[in-house]
Amino acid sequence: MAAAVRLLSGASRSRCRLSSPSCSQHRSLSTGLRLLARPRPFPLLIVTGGCYLGYQQYKRRGQQDEEAAPHLATPTQVALYRTFPTRLVSRAWGRLNGLDLPTWLRKPIYSLYIWTFGVNMQEAAVEDLHHYKNLGEFFRRRLKPAVRPVCAASCLTSPADGKILHFGRVKNSEVEQVKGVTYSLESFLGPQTSRGSDPSSSSFQEHLLSSPDTELFHVVVYLAPGDYHCFHSPTDWKVELRRHFPGSLMSVNPGVARWVKELFCLNERVVLSGQWQHGFFSLTAVGATNVGSIRVYFDQELRTNTPRYSQGSFHDRSYVAVGNQVKSATGEGGVALHKGEPVGEFNLGSTIVLLFEAPRDFSFSLQPGQRIRMGEGLGSL
Repeated sequence: MAAAVRLLSGASRSRCRLSSPSCSQHRSLSTGLRLLARPRPFPLLIVTGGCYLGYQQYKRRGQQDEEAAPHLATPTQVALYRTFPTRLVSRAWGRLNGLDLPTWLRKPIYSLYIWTFGVNMQEAAVEDLHHYKNLGEFFRRRLKPAVRPVCAASCLTSPADGKILHFGRVKNSEVEQVKGVTYSLESFLGPQTSRGSDPSSSSFQEHLLSSPDTELFHVVVYLAPGDYHCFHSPTDWKVELRRHFPGSLMSVNPGVARWVKELFCLNERVVLSGQWQHGFFSLTAVGATNVGSIRVYFDQELRTNTPRYSQGSFHDRSYVAVGNQVKSATGEGGVALHKGEPVGEFNLGSTIVLLFEAPRDFSFSLQPGQRIRMGEGLGSL
């Protein structure tokens, strides 16, 4: 009997030894699942801290580039840059932004973004971070109406929060995207319809002007990732035409804008053009890397960053407003916009370019590189 007991005990120990690897794997799997089920803030902080330091270095490099003389990229360098799949990456980023985050993860992710880019959530219409289901909703957050008053004394106000890259008069049909780096007015806006004069007998710039007593002016506003991402009407005007240029989605960071000539002409952009009280007026939303989505609220047909496009092509749509409906038209008409009225939004941050006709005594009340908010005055007569 004792021998039988010893035999059974030995068999039991053998089974335990044979099964120990499986038990160990089971315990490891259970431990791994528990680790996945609860957040691990320390590794997350290490990774995101590295990203933050990288962004700060990138920002400092951009500031240094602004102070140095512009060093333009060669055509080969630009062509190589344009081969990068920035449009594909931007579409993937857009899909990622649309994925709903678990409730427990929203506050850590958004808090990190707020800390990195200096977002002021006290201005947001909804300050509770759990309210925003995904990054896209957070990027496109609305503001409290009172935090962006529209300057009544100025005939022209900033269309967005951002940084003034450049402003001034347009000379010889060339526009400065940053100091010392220009692009062609015609390449940026595309061919214009005749205003009763022969375009071949005058410069493209003169062709846009409605009076010999006026001049053409421009303002460039750069929206950083932490800025409010909607853009508004800078004045009372009427939009007559939307022209969509599919194109590249290169970065529009000031450092890159000083490096790539005609960057704004190469990137995808949406030009809204029409008339204000002094003549020609246009607002252009320029896309950038991870900003594949440009939305215009009154134009539901607009689709940006589509998978296929013909290089150098553009798509026109004329507007006429009938009540609350907007439809295509070939005759007179347009969409009336009031100063400060919401016009559209970016999916992240990018650039707004204003080109407008005004009397010669128009003067800007700006400084290069200054921070500006939507609704603040740009200049006066």
